[in-house]
Amino acid sequence: MSSQEQFVLPLSDMGRGDVAKVGGKNASLGEMIGKLKESGIRVPGGFATTAAAYWRFVEANQLHDQIAAKIGKLDRSLANLARVGGAIRALILASSFPPEVEQAIRYAYREMRSGGAKAVAVRSSATAEDLPEASFAGQLETFLNVEGEDSLLEACKKCFASLFTDRAISYREIYGFDHLKIALSVGVQRMVRSDLASSGVMFSIDTETGFPRSILITGAWGLGETVVQGLVEPDEFQVFKPLLDHKSLTPIIDKSLGAKRRKMIYAEETSTCLVDTEDEQRSRFVLSDDEVLTLARWAALIERHYGLPMDMEWAKDGETGELHIVQARPETVQSRREAGELKTYKLKDKGTLLVSGLAIGDAIGAGPVCKLGSAEDIERFKTGAVLVTGMTDPDWVPIMKRAAALVTDHGGRTSHAAIVSRELGLPAIVGTGNATERLKEGQAITVSCAEGDEGQVYDGIANFTETEIDIAQIPKTHTKAMINLANPSAAFRWWRLPTDGVGLARMEFIISNHIKVHPMALVRFDLVKDEAARSEIERLTEGYETKEEYFVDKLARGMARIAAAHYPNPVVVRMSDFKTNEYAELLGGSAFEPKEENPMLGWRGASRYYHPDYRDGFGLECRAIRRAREEIGLSNIVMMIPFCRTPEEADRVLEEMSKHGLARGKAGLEVYVMAEIPSNILLAERFAERFGGFSIGSNDLTQLILGVDRDSDRLSGLFDERHEAVTSMIARLLAAAQKTGTHTGICGQAPSDHPEFARFLVEQGIESISVTPDSFLRVKEQIAAAEAAMDKAKSGSRGSR
Repeated sequence: MSSQEQFVLPLSDMGRGDVAKVGGKNASLGEMIGKLKESGIRVPGGFATTAAAYWRFVEANQLHDQIAAKIGKLDRSLANLARVGGAIRALILASSFPPEVEQAIRYAYREMRSGGAKAVAVRSSATAEDLPEASFAGQLETFLNVEGEDSLLEACKKCFASLFTDRAISYREIYGFDHLKIALSVGVQRMVRSDLASSGVMFSIDTETGFPRSILITGAWGLGETVVQGLVEPDEFQVFKPLLDHKSLTPIIDKSLGAKRRKMIYAEETSTCLVDTEDEQRSRFVLSDDEVLTLARWAALIERHYGLPMDMEWAKDGETGELHIVQARPETVQSRREAGELKTYKLKDKGTLLVSGLAIGDAIGAGPVCKLGSAEDIERFKTGAVLVTGMTDPDWVPIMKRAAALVTDHGGRTSHAAIVSRELGLPAIVGTGNATERLKEGQAITVSCAEGDEGQVYDGIANFTETEIDIAQIPKTHTKAMINLANPSAAFRWWRLPTDGVGLARMEFIISNHIKVHPMALVRFDLVKDEAARSEIERLTEGYETKEEYFVDKLARGMARIAAAHYPNPVVVRMSDFKTNEYAELLGGSAFEPKEENPMLGWRGASRYYHPDYRDGFGLECRAIRRAREEIGLSNIVMMIPFCRTPEEADRVLEEMSKHGLARGKAGLEVYVMAEIPSNILLAERFAERFGGFSIGSNDLTQLILGVDRDSDRLSGLFDERHEAVTSMIARLLAAAQKTGTHTGICGQAPSDHPEFARFLVEQGIESISVTPDSFLRVKEQIAAAEAAMDKAKSGSRGSR
């Protein structure tokens, strides 16, 4: 073997088995170049210095004993870490490359230049790095836009020195790695000109919940360091993995436009700099839908090849327009969670909402605020406080390990703060924008990541409960057990529950919390006279082709995300069921809603869908349903019509739907009706001719049968779904449905609150019971008990014959 071959290897000559020789990062690059190129995945070529080159450097400069001596002086408390680390790095930077190593690097770089490469990316790769049980996130150095042999050699030496950054030494001390048995390989790759385009990070698993069928992609303009370091709030995309092979579909279930206020670009003299992002770029996504799907397909291929969830970095070349994968390593947090492990957290009380951002994890933390501007202020931090800062890098890890929670101004789901918080199990909210301004030093706060993708910071120390669910102990039942969901952001939290689908997905939650605008205010924007409402609607709809498209896109993706979490089980989406007073509270809504004395019995549900004053709004809802089912591909979505008073009204609604390409049976579409009005039951067979299923809305049904206002405090003692008048009507409906072969279900809390009510439903032959996720285990047990009692009664009656 020649000296050049010993100290330098082309990336294309190495594979995943070469971690000891070139480190995990470089071995992975070589693996993809060699094994995945034919699949269309582009990885920039280059070379890597070997572990042998590192050890030769250490030997030639007699560094081993000097490093060992300085490490030996390291306090167990790491109090003198900065002094020890700085001294070791100074030793390395003052050393020289042995001639044979220097020549090997120069020769390999000349070969790259002769192939057209000018600037290169220089990345550190430790020999213990990127193993599933070890994560060195952000500890080692990377140098971008390096040009020239001398500059390259200096960058390589800095990479060697970064093996002894304070954060790297601290990590190895904590996890028991021997400092003097880890070598460093330097990867040198052709620089992708993402400074002229965009770059980012992607995971082949949902980073917060471990949902294995979602791919998360984040990105910003310019070089990817802004995303990794958490300097910007990036764009975010989520793609549903199982539908990627269907070329006619666009399974992007979520798109979120990030602020992207700054970007990193090339500066003079082979360096980089941060500049403000142009307004035009800030207002649009960094990737087209086709590019998102290309990256997602690459992520799925890489995951399949490695056989485990992966964490990848991507870059788009602004000169060629081509996408590239520049790093791939195992995901180290969610993939190690126990499959049967599910912890749920629930706030029992909340103070005033102070700030919000992206929730990292799903836990809750509380304590006094400690605001720090630099990791060097570690002595000011008191264990158990909530760390509040602009952003973090690996130097903050010792502080994060002592914190009750973390809140940052900047960063996305793939930033350093997010990655390390997940590894530490630390509740964190990143990208708040203004936490350091809004939160006061010493203020008692609660950091909640338990309410979906959006994390909330509340004033005061709130009480909360923590529940552990053993999935293996949940009984199997013949009656289907489903859950009620409203918030798309929280949909993935419950994927581990063995549900039979979603019995009620409330469209109005998506409209009020994610869209925020009255649909008719988008269709007839000229009729909105309130200037504040007009201004906010203009802001929300910026970047969309039309205002109507904003509504359709947001609603379609919100429903698709809920449906994806339970695919292919049915997800029953109830069309909008606001009352007029609730519709009026939406942006621009007051111009389109009458004032009613009794909105509960007024213009709501089906009666709106064909009315001239809302027909176009219902059209937007229908377009969103069709897009979610037929374009995104979540064909498990079932439509449900609420508050449909008569069969004739049902005909008018179905006719209106057909104008938008939605017909029962077409493309497998099922349409249910809420059974919540006495007429639905008295005329059940006629309704069954028009709908494929009944879903009992026990609240409205009880209200209308007993004549009790469900919102009245004075009458609350009379409101009871178990009353004979109510149960006899439910029994009548279930009997009629069995006669017509129509699906039946219930979406209410009563079955989980009252075991006897669950037993009654099971005895009457209901097909599904749907409850809130935190009640799922309890209702499953009650269904199982009811079924067991019925089986016992049947066997007893057979034995007595």
